[in-house]
Amino acid sequence: MSLFSLSSDYSPQGDQEQAIAKLTKSLRAGNNHQTLLGVTGSGKTFTVANVIQNIEKPTLIMSHNKTLAAQLYSEFKSFFPDNAVEYFVSYFDYFQPEAYIPRTDTYIEKDSSINDEIERLRLSAMSSLLTRKDVIVVSSVSCIYGLGSPDDYKNMMIPVRVGQLIDRDDFLKSLVGILYERNDIEFTRGHFRVRGDVVEVYPAYLDNEAIRVEFFGDEIDRISAFNPLTGTARSQLNEITFYPAKQFVTPKDKMAKAIVAIRKELKEQVEKFEANQQYLEAQRIKQRTEYDIEMMQEMGFCQGIENYSRHLTGRPPGEKPGTLIDFFPDDFLTVIDESHVSIPQIGGMYEGDRSRKTTLVDFGFRLPSALDNRPLKFDEYMKATGQRLYVSATPAKFEIKNSTAGRKGYLPHKRKVIGEPELVPERLPRISGSRQPVDKFDPGKKGTDLIVEQIIRPTGLIDPVITLRPLKGQIDETIELCQQRIEKGERVLVTTLTKRTAEDLTDYMRNIGLKVRYIHADVDAIERVEILRSLRAAEFDILIGINLLREGLDLPEVSLVCILDADKEGFLRSETSLIQTAGRAARHINGEAVLFADNVTDSIQSLLSITEYRRRVQSEHNEKHGIIPHTVTRGDQETLRMYTNGKAVEDSLVAESGDDVDTLAVIRELEEEMQEAATKLEFERAALIRDQINKLKKDSGEKPLSVKRKKISY
Repeated sequence: MSLFSLSSDYSPQGDQEQAIAKLTKSLRAGNNHQTLLGVTGSGKTFTVANVIQNIEKPTLIMSHNKTLAAQLYSEFKSFFPDNAVEYFVSYFDYFQPEAYIPRTDTYIEKDSSINDEIERLRLSAMSSLLTRKDVIVVSSVSCIYGLGSPDDYKNMMIPVRVGQLIDRDDFLKSLVGILYERNDIEFTRGHFRVRGDVVEVYPAYLDNEAIRVEFFGDEIDRISAFNPLTGTARSQLNEITFYPAKQFVTPKDKMAKAIVAIRKELKEQVEKFEANQQYLEAQRIKQRTEYDIEMMQEMGFCQGIENYSRHLTGRPPGEKPGTLIDFFPDDFLTVIDESHVSIPQIGGMYEGDRSRKTTLVDFGFRLPSALDNRPLKFDEYMKATGQRLYVSATPAKFEIKNSTAGRKGYLPHKRKVIGEPELVPERLPRISGSRQPVDKFDPGKKGTDLIVEQIIRPTGLIDPVITLRPLKGQIDETIELCQQRIEKGERVLVTTLTKRTAEDLTDYMRNIGLKVRYIHADVDAIERVEILRSLRAAEFDILIGINLLREGLDLPEVSLVCILDADKEGFLRSETSLIQTAGRAARHINGEAVLFADNVTDSIQSLLSITEYRRRVQSEHNEKHGIIPHTVTRGDQETLRMYTNGKAVEDSLVAESGDDVDTLAVIRELEEEMQEAATKLEFERAALIRDQINKLKKDSGEKPLSVKRKKISY
């Protein structure tokens, strides 16, 4: 029987079947690098799910942001209902890291709001990895940040069974040792309560389920799961294992040794500051560290305990921290979604973290060992993960180079464009200087890692037509093209190179009677969502922006994308950017991307080659199987309705209060809605509501959420 059981009403279609077969064969051969080059709408997630079922290994799926991670978690949860699909992202609804700005002598205190539901999911992921093999963890970059030792976590688990002899008080002490708190009144996650010989525990990793342990003398007489709200028993259990209530847990013997090591480091740091006549810094670090030590001795925990993780785990200076990846067995699969964004993000985490903490150490806010509470370096991440599958519609050079084992040539064949050329790219690996068809390329041989294309959409939609037009008169041409689309009831995106151009062009087009708006980084989050919602609702027809290639931007009503100054090479006109931007029109049957350029740059040539190749392959598939393409139809996303809903809440509260509106009541109402959204994993919606709260607080003179700044005074 397969370790993973895929549940779906669909079977592989288009080129999903060949992609699944090649990736499976390559992974079974032991290759470390594979890339799934799949266009939007080709069913990449379904392909990955089939590969996971075939490979039968615990899997880590990484995404570059919480919103997309939540979407993937939901999809894989539906694909594998009988397996342990877990979710591991930062458990902060909002987070302001601790920092110090020497120039203004400003200390920014760590400020955060922990989402209890996400903390439960994180603990559930850690527990599943230690007890099961059929585990899929969908994670953000949070998985490369320091976490407690898996050995300590495992050693501190408390297994109990019916008939076991154990003193009730010893059991209670064990619960306290793994950071559960006694509370006989408010029974919430991570707490326990005692009623005579009955001990009720609400595990921090369970969802709306608590455990009742009944004693008969020193013997466990009965174990049952019950509803923590009603107290109604749900099932009888023969045994249960209680996992720690916190992610950072340390046995008492290790804690004692750690405190000795912390005191030693503190003494050395104080002496160093005093030798350099930095008496303020010496006093500061001594006061802060002594307080933390006292908290650890009394409570087993302190605020910012992760900064002492090197001592708590007994690691030597400079050694990589323990992370979620260490909870996986030695042989597991890593899937990196949107790898062209995720890989650079992973690589950039370490330097930014170290720069901030170095300042804290230099000015006496943290001990030097705090520098070892850090994310993994990129080379450490590569060593920690074994077999990797990169997933992207536009893989970067890193993925291409590694997935072709250093071979050259896995790029579209570039030809000079003259008139209407026939563009047939040769997207085939080059081995020993010659090109070899993928069909003859053996992924079953170790060392021949590969890139697998998945460009056929089961829906039949074809990549948009790419049209080149000269730069002269590009504004007038754009206006004419927009008017043609508006007459058909379709929408248009226009991309410029600067904010000023976007704003000026918006004003110009509005003055001639077009319904148009602009969007760029200076437009706040709430308004951006409202603008996108309004575009889909046909409240205006043309959206002008700078960077409209955001992953997850789903606008099926858009049939035309106009790219101004397309031959100005750079980040906004790179091959990846052009492909992603042109892809915004790929959900409409009349999709077209118009590039205004006098020169055919390498990036434009790549876009032309890749698009023509994909169009040809999809058209042949449609003709062969009798598929009639049609425009994607989709209702408003929840995140695109958020602004209207949030504003409706605010307006209703204002209306109920009359002219003398209670701003604090409005803020409280929105804060409740924010917490509810975060609990449902609707992080983008929660962030937007937070922005709305901050605006109200700013207008009323209160401090916004997530930022606490204070001057240092001793």
